Amino acid sequence: MVMSFRVSELQVLLGFAGRNKSGRKHELLTKALQLLKSGCSPAVQMKIKELYRRRFPRKILTPSDLPMLHVQAGQLPSAAALAQGTVCHLPYDHGAAVPAALLPPVPALGPKHEADIQHLSPPIHPVHPDVKMKRLPFYDVYDELIKPTTLASTSSQRFEEAHFTFALTPQQVQQILTSRDILPGAKCDYTIQVQLRFCLCETSCPQEDYFPPNLFVKVNGKLCPLPGYLPPTKNGAEPKRPSRPVNITPLARLSATVPNTIVVNWSSEFGRNYSLSVYLVKQLTSVMLLQKLRAKGIRNPDHSRALIKEKLTADPDSEIATTSLRVSLMCPLGKMRLTVPCRAVTCTHLQCFDAALYLQMNEKKPTWTCPVCDKKAPYDTLIIDGLFMDILNSCTDCDEIQFMEDGSWCPMKPKKENPELCQTSAFSGIEGMGAVSLYTVSCEGKSSSEGRKKVEVIDLTLDSSSDEEEPPAKKQCP
Repeated sequence: MVMSFRVSELQVLLGFAGRNKSGRKHELLTKALQLLKSGCSPAVQMKIKELYRRRFPRKILTPSDLPMLHVQAGQLPSAAALAQGTVCHLPYDHGAAVPAALLPPVPALGPKHEADIQHLSPPIHPVHPDVKMKRLPFYDVYDELIKPTTLASTSSQRFEEAHFTFALTPQQVQQILTSRDILPGAKCDYTIQVQLRFCLCETSCPQEDYFPPNLFVKVNGKLCPLPGYLPPTKNGAEPKRPSRPVNITPLARLSATVPNTIVVNWSSEFGRNYSLSVYLVKQLTSVMLLQKLRAKGIRNPDHSRALIKEKLTADPDSEIATTSLRVSLMCPLGKMRLTVPCRAVTCTHLQCFDAALYLQMNEKKPTWTCPVCDKKAPYDTLIIDGLFMDILNSCTDCDEIQFMEDGSWCPMKPKKENPELCQTSAFSGIEGMGAVSLYTVSCEGKSSSEGRKKVEVIDLTLDSSSDEEEPPAKKQCP
């Protein structure tokens, strides 16, 4: 225990024992070890244990630690020792120690201040708060190896450190080992993984992944690679890591006899605490999620028909009545024809995107944002549109359709006009008014009789005076 002390703990210990506490760290360590060899009093022994527990405040109990509890139970300090100001870290939640954030900073403690510790109030931040992590679509949780645990500040220093341990059962080790998968490129990976997650210590709602600032993680003594920093959004803003879980399986000891250790270093922030948790999960692919989405079933076409009628109902306050809606059968993501048309139930538009492509993109970079309206479209809200499925199956030669007021639809034939005339289609966007296309049709009919030389696209951005300078023959098309 003494060998793990920092300078501050060594000074407190030597001061408590009445020894000289000046000098460099190796000198202080030599004095402390001499103190032990000369046979220190029970009070000094308790002081060493107290400083050690404050140095490593939280240790998650594993099955291998259970035999030690019986030993430690007989070593609890007596009432007389408590009266002298010795802190007893009684396990109040699964064997977790009292957070040392409530204790004065280590260097400030001395014989004069020891008696003040026993008057401290109960813990403000529980070690295991009721934090719930948001469920991730690409992972199925099998087990909770370390439940969400507070990363509270334990000293007045800027950089904090916390230690955790977890052990795998023989069954869990077997699950991981049998899930080994040789991926393309001869890369070996496990589909069942040990997953480390961080979030804000907030209990009001399920939390998304969120990394503490200046985070460093060591798993079994090896530095754990974390997601790279995102480019700063504005000048002066601190760089942030993307919010995602960390797969620590490559660094874990896949053994049921040797526990795994995690050491976390981060910068403390006033008024903000973080939470750490570890899970055993199965990684899913976009193909599996598409199968699950199909298994939910296809939404009844009547839902979309009702949405069409609602959009085409005449608004008494509007001077322009929308009589039809044009919708594209092309996916806005890949610019290819839809195969599995879907959208979120929270979206108010009819336009669909392709489910397979949407899931593939979120597998690479999970944003879960609708490509049509830019609103959140999480996996659980996705539906396959039955009406669009029927349309795609029965209409194979067009890329755009038009919905009527009664919910019926008709295909929009692909245009055969000159490329110059295509500029007029800019007026008829997705779900625009179908009547706009009349201008294009009339232009085509006129241009075919007038000949190619007389076809002109009128630039409506020019001043009205420029019309007078044009020859009369070029004004017939409008």
